[in-house]
Amino acid sequence: MLLILGPRFRGDERRDSFPTMHDHSQDQAGHAHSHAPKDFGFAFALGTALNLGFVAIEALFGIIANSTALLADAGHNLSDVIGLLVAWGAAILARRPATERFTYGLRSTSILAALGNALLLIFACGAIAWEAIGRFAEPKPVAGMTVIVVAAIGILVNGFTAWLFMAGRKDDLNIRGAYLHMVADAGVSLGVVIAGVAILLTGWLWIDPLVSLAIVAVILWSTWGLLRDSILLALDAVPAHIELSKVKTCLESLPGVTRAHHVHVWAMSTNEVALTAHLVMPGGHPGDAFFKNAEHTLHERFGIDHPTLQIETAEDKDSRHGDGEH
Repeated sequence: MLLILGPRFRGDERRDSFPTMHDHSQDQAGHAHSHAPKDFGFAFALGTALNLGFVAIEALFGIIANSTALLADAGHNLSDVIGLLVAWGAAILARRPATERFTYGLRSTSILAALGNALLLIFACGAIAWEAIGRFAEPKPVAGMTVIVVAAIGILVNGFTAWLFMAGRKDDLNIRGAYLHMVADAGVSLGVVIAGVAILLTGWLWIDPLVSLAIVAVILWSTWGLLRDSILLALDAVPAHIELSKVKTCLESLPGVTRAHHVHVWAMSTNEVALTAHLVMPGGHPGDAFFKNAEHTLHERFGIDHPTLQIETAEDKDSRHGDGEH
């Protein structure tokens, strides 16, 4: 819904000066349908099941083979399962209707879940690193061939899961994140295979904890981004891929707009963005076509799908001081 405040018009004649609500929910319904993401429910279910099964196998053989590298990679693949569940949950919650209590639905729960997952992964990394450092002081025999075989299975599992999401990687940021995560994890599993081969060829047991620490570094690197982004989104920060100044310039370039102020952009979930703004339009009510064009422009240029625009027909002197980009 786009909120329009200011005089309404019929032709060139002013009718009144009371605020009016312009509801184009039917237009938005059609718009949302045309841009509706493909349902990846089956891909999420299969990918989660495969990765969860592989985590159990890898952790078991990590204990049997006495390999912290396998255990570390199992922890990494557990992060895959968590990531897939978060993305899956976000996709499901995004389709739930709004209620009188939750007028935006439950979209933002995906942000809270991402924050909790980041904190859990950091704790897990600490435990893995502690064990790996202890192995440097007291090296233990490692079944190199077991490490190679199990990690090679991981390459197949992660590669196949990535393929499940390949079709949606260009159209949905949520799906793209799952796809890239799987591709990266296939690379991590490849690193474990290399460690197993190196141990077989050299007998150097310190390679296993060294690879474990390298895997921890990879997890922390990706987790830091997740932690940072989830905190920023939880605080209603402007999403990283959007420059507020460019949004403001875009709004001020719309026909009839002399100034845009009180511009706010925030994430409603991990893959939906909302905007509110005041537009100064001395010419008055611009008509429905203006709002359809504004909505389309904001979606195409910035990925903003929930714009709310307030029209002002006269410049507010108070808004010109200390307003900044707001």
